[in-house]
Amino acid sequence: MKNIAIVTGGYSSENAVSMKSAEGIRSFIDKERYNLYIVVINKEKWYVLMTDGSEYEIDKNDFGFTLFGKKIKFNFVYNIIHGTPGEDGRLQGYLDMLGIPYSSCGTLTAALTFNKYFNNMYLKSNGVKVANSVRLTKGGSYDADKIVKRLGLPLFVKPNDGGSSFGVSKVKETTQLDSAIKEAFKEGCEVIIEKFVKGTEVTCGCYKTALKEVVFPVTEVISKNEFFDYNAKYNGQVQKITPARISLKMTKLIRNQTLRIYDLIGAKGIIRIDYIIPEDNRPVLLEINTNPGMTPTSFIPQQMKLAGIEIKDVMTEIIENG
Repeated sequence: MKNIAIVTGGYSSENAVSMKSAEGIRSFIDKERYNLYIVVINKEKWYVLMTDGSEYEIDKNDFGFTLFGKKIKFNFVYNIIHGTPGEDGRLQGYLDMLGIPYSSCGTLTAALTFNKYFNNMYLKSNGVKVANSVRLTKGGSYDADKIVKRLGLPLFVKPNDGGSSFGVSKVKETTQLDSAIKEAFKEGCEVIIEKFVKGTEVTCGCYKTALKEVVFPVTEVISKNEFFDYNAKYNGQVQKITPARISLKMTKLIRNQTLRIYDLIGAKGIIRIDYIIPEDNRPVLLEINTNPGMTPTSFIPQQMKLAGIEIKDVMTEIIENG
C-alpha cells in the first residue's frame, strides 16, 4: 500500500483552518487502499501526528520518519496547507527536489496565484475581468486620498499574500483606510486594495487529470455579514446555495471560465475560483484557491455531493494522477 502524507499546518493565521481540512481529507481518502499519515508543518517543527496523539519528527533530508525502528517514506503528498509554505510554492519546490509527487499545483503556479495582485494582472492580460486595484509594500508610502479617488468607496483592503479573510476590511470612509492597511500588513508584507464590485458572489471548483476534466456545480454565496469574512466562512454566518440562482447561460460561462483559468495558470488537482457577477453580467474574478478548504461543510465536498460525484473516487484519481 502507498504511504500518503496529508500535509497540514503552515506558518500563517490559516493554520487552524488547514488542520480542519486535513481531517476532512483523511475522512475522504480510501483507507483500504492507502496508509494515511497527518504531517504537520509549522515554524517550530515538522512532525507526523498519529491518531493516538503521539508525534514523530520528520527527517527533512528525505521527508520520511522513523516508526518502531523502521524508516517510513511517502509515495505521495496531499498538500492541504492554506497559506505559506503550502500555497506559495515553497513546499512544492522542496518536494520537487526530493522527487515526491503531490496533489497541488507546482512552484511557479503557486507563487503566482498566492500573490493576488500579480495573478490578477496576468489573468487580466488574458482577457479575464478583475477589479481595479492598488498594491502596497510594507514600509512604502501611499496617499489615502489618491487611492480613494482612483478606486472609489467602498473598497476592500486585503493581505496580498494571505487567505481565509484574515486581515481583510471593507472600507467605507477615507478615514478608515490607514487602520485597514495596518491590519492587513499584520498578515504579510504586501497589501492589495481593490475597488468594490457590487453583485452576486459565486464560487466554482474543478479538477483535471491526464484522463479527464471535471467541473462542479456553481454555488451562490450569501454572507450574513458585511462581506464573506472569516466568521461567514467558518462560523456558519453564510448561506450556500447550490446550484446558484443564476441563468443556465451564466452557469455555463462561469464553469467554462473556471476551466479556462485552470489551464491559464497551469493548475493541478482540485481548485476553487470565486467570482462576483455584477449587473453587466461580466463575471469579475475575486480569488483563486489552489488548496481550497476540504472539510465536510466546505464548498468543494458539497458541490461534489450535489453532482453525484463520489469524493473517495476523486481522491484516488488525484493520488494516482500524481
